[in-house]
Formats: sequence, structure tokens, C-alpha cells
Amino acid sequence: MRVLIDACVLVPSLTRRLVLAAGEITPLWSAGILDEWRYAVSKLGPMEAAEVVTEIALMRAKYTQAEIAVRADQIDAVNLPDPDDRHVLAAALEGLAEELLTFNIKDFPLRMLAGHGILRRHPDEFLLEEAHADAAPLKKILDAEEDATGRSRRALLRGSQLPRLSKFLTV
Repeated sequence: MRVLIDACVLVPSLTRRLVLAAGEITPLWSAGILDEWRYAVSKLGPMEAAEVVTEIALMRAKYTQAEIAVRADQIDAVNLPDPDDRHVLAAALEGLAEELLTFNIKDFPLRMLAGHGILRRHPDEFLLEEAHADAAPLKKILDAEEDATGRSRRALLRGSQLPRLSKFLTV
């Protein structure tokens, strides 16, 4: 399944790692999405900014077919409630994405995306479905994060806006 991952899903490192470990997906993004991620993290400080540059380089090396080139005319050809999000939809269309993964559900109306044959998914819904199919990869990441931070799985997932996944994996 081809899944375009919006910057708001890439920013939280735990959510990014969980999504990239999930099932049989082909992750997709554009340079614009990576730029949004870099910009959002740069506000946290110089150390975080340097880390995201490294993380982007590692992801580009691992997922060599993930980055979608999007031209300005492709962006201009799509319409969304927030014009600043048009580049995301344009990348999904150009990358032949089946799904668009975003926390920003209000700016990606289901009807507008359905007209393009794309399903918008919230990461909590997406990861819950993946956990039902095979929770082992997700649990492995969460175990490592618990060890590294000392925070409980429940706290980690709820802090990452993944309450349904939290409930499923901590029952």
C-alpha cells in the first residue's frame, strides 16, 4: 500500500518510527514535506535541527523510492481548505498514494480526497489497524522507547496523540 506521510506525522519521532515499522507500506513524501518537518523541528533548538537533518538523510537512503517530485503547476491544480496543504495532496497524487496519513484531518476533507481516490487516515486509526494485524514490530519500538525514557507505554502513546493504539496495546 502506498501511503503519503504528512510532516505532522514525521515530526514526533515515536509516531514516525511506528508508522515506518508498520506492515507492508510504501512510504511516500516530498521535499516540501521534509522541509516542513525540518522547519518544525528547528524551532526546538539547534541540536534538534541537526538531528532532523541526519534523520532525513537516513530516511532518504533507506527509502530511495519514497520521495516524490512535485511541480508548482501540480500544486496549483489542486484545491484544499488550507492552500498551504496543497503540496501534500499534489505529492499524494503524483506518488499514486492510496492513503494520506495526517493528524491534520480538518484540512484534508474525506470527500475532496475521495474524488482523487485517496483515503485520509489519522495515525491512531492507521496504527491501530496495523497492531491488529501484527503488533510485534510496534511493541518492539515501544519497549525500546520505554527503556530509553522511563515513561510507560500508555504515557508515550497518549502523548503522541495515539489514544486508541494506547488502549489496545496496554490492556
